[in-house]
Amino acid sequence: MTPFLLETSEFIAEDGNEKFWDFVDTVKELTVYKNGESVRSYYNLVIKKAGQFLTVLQVNLLKFALSLRSYSPAVHASQQIGSDESPPEACLAFVSVHGQHGCSTKDLKKLLKAAAGRPKPYLYKNEHRYPGLNKTDVPVVILYAEIGTKKFGSFHKVLAEKAAEGKLIYVLRHFVAEPRPLKMLLSGYGVELAIKSTEYKAVDDTQVKGTVNTDVDDIDEVQGFLFGKLKNSHPDLQEQLGELRKHLLESTNDMAPLKVWELQDLSFQAAARIMSVPTFDALKLMRDLSQNFPSKARSLTRVSVNQEMRREIEENQKVGYQKQHILDTIRGEAKILEGLHNLGIKDENLGKLLRLPMNPVEENYALDIRHPAITWINDIETDSMYRSWPSGVQELLRATFPGVIRQIRRNFFNLVLLLDPVQEESIELVKLAELFYKHKIPLRIGFVFVVNTDDEVDGTTDAGVAFFRLLNYIADEYDLSQALMSMVSMYNKVEIGEALSVDTVSAYLKKKFPKASAARILGEDSEYDDKRKAGAVFYKKSGLGPLPLALFNGVPLNAEEMDPDELETVILQRIMDTTNFFQRAVYMGQLTEGTDVVDHLMDQANMVPRINPLILSTDRTYLDLTASPVVDDWEDTTMYSYLDSKDKTAVIAKRMKYFTKNDEDGINGVTVWIVGDFEKASGRRLLLNALKHLRASAGVRVGVIDNPSGGAPSEDSTVLYRAVWAALLTQKNKAAVEFVQKILKEETVQLLQQGTKMKNLLVKGMDADAFEKKFNTMEVDFILSQQLFCRDVLKLHTGQRAVVSNGRVSGQDSTVFTSVLVVLASDLVMKVDALLAAAPKGEGRRDFRFVKDEHSVLHFAPREDEVFYDVVAIVDPVTRDAQKMSPLLIVLSQVVNVKLQVFMNCRAKLSDMPLKSFYRFVLESDVSFLANETVSAGPVAHFLELPESPLLTLNMITPESWMVEAVRSPYDLDNIHLQEVKGVVTAEYELEHLLLEGHCFDLSTGQPPRGLQFTLGMSQDPLMQDTIVMANLGYFQLKANPGAWILKLREGRSEDIYQILAHDGTDSPADSGDVKVVLNSFHSKIIKVRVSYVTPMVLCSIAGGGSSSEDGEKNREDVLNIFSVASGHLYERFLRIMMLSVLQHTKTPVKFWFLKNYLSPSFKESIPYMAEAYGFQYELVQYKWPRWLHQQTEKQRIIWGYKILFLDVLFPLAVDKIIFVDADQIVRADLKELRDLNLEGAPYGYTPFCDSRKEMEGYRFWKTGYWASHLGNRRYHISALYVVDLKKFRKIAAGDRLRGQYQALSQDPNSLSNLDQDLPNNMIHQVAIKSLPQEWLWCETWCDNASKTTAKTIDLCNNPKTKEPKLSAAVRIVPEWVEYDNKIKQLLRDVQDERDEL
Repeated sequence: MTPFLLETSEFIAEDGNEKFWDFVDTVKELTVYKNGESVRSYYNLVIKKAGQFLTVLQVNLLKFALSLRSYSPAVHASQQIGSDESPPEACLAFVSVHGQHGCSTKDLKKLLKAAAGRPKPYLYKNEHRYPGLNKTDVPVVILYAEIGTKKFGSFHKVLAEKAAEGKLIYVLRHFVAEPRPLKMLLSGYGVELAIKSTEYKAVDDTQVKGTVNTDVDDIDEVQGFLFGKLKNSHPDLQEQLGELRKHLLESTNDMAPLKVWELQDLSFQAAARIMSVPTFDALKLMRDLSQNFPSKARSLTRVSVNQEMRREIEENQKVGYQKQHILDTIRGEAKILEGLHNLGIKDENLGKLLRLPMNPVEENYALDIRHPAITWINDIETDSMYRSWPSGVQELLRATFPGVIRQIRRNFFNLVLLLDPVQEESIELVKLAELFYKHKIPLRIGFVFVVNTDDEVDGTTDAGVAFFRLLNYIADEYDLSQALMSMVSMYNKVEIGEALSVDTVSAYLKKKFPKASAARILGEDSEYDDKRKAGAVFYKKSGLGPLPLALFNGVPLNAEEMDPDELETVILQRIMDTTNFFQRAVYMGQLTEGTDVVDHLMDQANMVPRINPLILSTDRTYLDLTASPVVDDWEDTTMYSYLDSKDKTAVIAKRMKYFTKNDEDGINGVTVWIVGDFEKASGRRLLLNALKHLRASAGVRVGVIDNPSGGAPSEDSTVLYRAVWAALLTQKNKAAVEFVQKILKEETVQLLQQGTKMKNLLVKGMDADAFEKKFNTMEVDFILSQQLFCRDVLKLHTGQRAVVSNGRVSGQDSTVFTSVLVVLASDLVMKVDALLAAAPKGEGRRDFRFVKDEHSVLHFAPREDEVFYDVVAIVDPVTRDAQKMSPLLIVLSQVVNVKLQVFMNCRAKLSDMPLKSFYRFVLESDVSFLANETVSAGPVAHFLELPESPLLTLNMITPESWMVEAVRSPYDLDNIHLQEVKGVVTAEYELEHLLLEGHCFDLSTGQPPRGLQFTLGMSQDPLMQDTIVMANLGYFQLKANPGAWILKLREGRSEDIYQILAHDGTDSPADSGDVKVVLNSFHSKIIKVRVSYVTPMVLCSIAGGGSSSEDGEKNREDVLNIFSVASGHLYERFLRIMMLSVLQHTKTPVKFWFLKNYLSPSFKESIPYMAEAYGFQYELVQYKWPRWLHQQTEKQRIIWGYKILFLDVLFPLAVDKIIFVDADQIVRADLKELRDLNLEGAPYGYTPFCDSRKEMEGYRFWKTGYWASHLGNRRYHISALYVVDLKKFRKIAAGDRLRGQYQALSQDPNSLSNLDQDLPNNMIHQVAIKSLPQEWLWCETWCDNASKTTAKTIDLCNNPKTKEPKLSAAVRIVPEWVEYDNKIKQLLRDVQDERDEL
């Protein structure tokens, strides 16, 4: 259990590093109160301390986050990193200085002394780094300690002082020396009790001891009786009222199936029932109806539906809506909502501002590539070499394998290379362009040659001009592709390390074109000089950096991407990424067959005429202008220095005076603050340019902030700046601008330096007396405050320049002031613009307006004069979404102030029961405490007043990245029959792993590297998990937990053939070979890894896995690997018997593999004892169903899916062959025989269904219809027993093919009715099945009695004719079954007795 104080610090850290450290200073020894106070009091103290740094809304969100334990993984991750450092023994806190540890502040000096000689430690993203001087050449000290403890306080004091002086970099990582072993209960997940079919009885008859029911029900109203009120009014009738309530509940829990005509209107009837109660009860009623729907459905059939409501719902449904994830957005929205609220913007205006399209262009800015200076070598749309490609834009939507570049005859992808032909770097780029062209990559390639533009220079003296003229000649006389080949040929003649020379060009011309006149082509009267200047003009106008350069669809690539070794990869990746953009445009109808693709590209919002990286950088910093200053006195520098960043900014904003274009007061669109040292020429030039821009632009106002060089400002060192401020404070606008422009000029500065007085420099129209009085009496304290603002808030060095435009800090140390600006307004507008522009960019907001909202929309009004969230929920009240959304909305309204509208989005004409399960969503708005002031164990799912007749199965519905398992429950959670249980059924699940998921692609092909193997571990233990990359989306998953992990290619073939080149979403630099990943959140972590061949010559497959050594082969052959799945106590009982029957018939060592996901706690507890008693090995395997693969909702179908869909990734790569045996099977032969059977090249072998029992002919569905035509002369196989050659299976990507076919077929709910059996039979033409001899599987349902004598295994198939229960069938059909059963029962009794004795 992680301490609340540490989780709170992580919550505050999300508001900024400065705030985190302020909080840490406040609570540095808070834990001394922990012992004297109750847990509740200490929790309240932590919240109170946090409240000094948070608003009321944020405090509510903090409490919610603590109840969810959202920040526990972040604390736990730090703890794990600390544990991985091997902490010194008996240390409550310790420092790590470049790998060496110390337990007290006394050790620091010694550790720091030699630190420089040791390598610096690795720092992850978002580390807690003390805000000292930003030096890189000092030692890094990592403190592992628990905030609030005395030991932390003593370390922190010393380290903070040294960091502030710039002597070291101080990083804090949470570390609790003696963590509490208590487990904490999580929330934010769902629990379902689904009603099972009882067509075939599959319940174990073994009895479980009951427990006593101590829970109190919270359902107050039953059939119109309010039992809460009745019990209060008649306390003497408690018992009788309880009996009446139970009777009424049992009569409403009528589980008899509804008639089809009763089902039709259930959605509307549920909505009518919800709309009929007072608003404050409506959400609770929706929760009750949806979460207990199977027992409420019958009562709903009696509800009449108002026709006006029906019409209103149908009208509203004509408007399209989109789903949003509510919880993820609450925290992000809080800052904007509070900011606008604090600025006095409320109600309608608030909504209008939020809907402004504020998002600056997220993508990189692009230049227009429809420019005559560009020479295009090819044109995908018109060149004959691409004639065979389809040209329709709809081709983009055609399904292909991931990573395949579509060949479509459109100029979707355009590469422009800007080159100086003489530069050595140009050579590789031209060769790469030719490679793209030769391999018919759908890329239009253009060149801009930037050569000498001097008219006097010609091709006989300048190699660049000669190269340019020769290319023009070849392009004119021959064609452009010939010109490209010639470039490569010329460059091939240039030695490595040398540059292109005139001689090389001349020699090439003479050799290749002997009849051409060199003087006419290269000389001063050349006809081939066309567009020579155009290239240089285009380059200069573009504003781009040094050559060579590349534009992809107009977007410049950065310097790292221009590395010729990287560029090929970068371009292919850009093609992949841009394909998504075009697909969306085609799907949305923005790009049609008649659209010119390049015109469409150039019409995008990211298009600019010129690129100024200082202005257009996407790395933006905004000031927080939402505070109201407590004091606004910037003359008191000491007071000002104590303010935090937000308040410092607020004082500057309040006291700022502005130059404007006119003297009238009007709203100014843009507020610009010019920051610099105005005693230096560079600072003066920046302000002069700004004032020049001011005169030319409407709606701009300019303020100035001094950032003097050197030490503290004095009167002598701020003469000019004080004159600027004196003019601002005393003069009319026009005169002030003229005067300031005059004194900023260099000649005026020289006059001042020569002794000219300021009063002699005044201009016409100025109030001289007022100016002189102000100038002569002005103190410099406010300038010192401005200097502090530059240092602490803008993070500038003394004398450094910057431009702040509507709160956005741009172009630190910018050389020119250009028209950087957006258009908005004066003080309020500046603040609103900074707030909205700084907000994280999400999807655009929509204004939800219902056509009518009287009969079908629930309205909840917010509390007045407080910040509120405007929430619109659209839900069908009888769906899984309603089961989850109703409790979510209830909790949301407890956490924050909401204006809530809930629209009943009903479906008409239902033909099936819409919900077949009881459901609880586990979520609480705050940490709850018990009566004795200790923390309650946490939130749990309670199911009360359930009907006793149905058979139920329990499912956990958890976030995508969670892997949970049942750890405690004596009950059969797969078959809960309440009639047979006395008391309460309890079950405890544990979050065992958080998933690390990823996608991997080979950079050279764009394809997933099928069969590539990854390992995951920590620095102390590098191989803790391994996995294989699927061909489907290059997907892989690894089991992990909070902490820092290292992802590597597996040693052996994977590492020999491939190397990791780049990765995204990780916590190490994108190009570092070591892939470090920090898991510090319950959210999904999905990374992208790009690999490439170590040597291009290697073209062998790495699929198939395993070691190639002969010894390894022999060793592996000595083990029989048996795989099986089971869920529920009965099938686990069968499973144990199957295992025993396998063991009785073989002398070969056996290893059993079980799917862990669905095994009961009691089976997992007993299996080690059984393994010891019977001498076998076992391993539990698990795999999380990938989020992109169509999800099954019914437990039985999920288990079937696991039997067939993940065979290539479930088992370690060393396992070569595996035999699947159904749990309800009894083996009568040695399975070694089956393992060694020759599969004749097929990846797996199955037994066909028997044909010998003639009376079952009518049930053999595979002999007619679809199956008969699909199979042809092949047989339909049963999935109860099969053998898999995993090497072959992986080699031919059988798993990927099966998943691909499953994805296509499973969208139709009527297909794959027996998923594990239908899928391999459906794929029999693509993935061959070896038919096993019939005696390998005998089952009474399909095989006649005569063949039973030769049966090698007997399967207890369900009999669709007799529907005989499994247990009685087992006893009747298999004589040895009872004996096996008794042996197992005796073993389990012995185990229990052993435990009882302990």
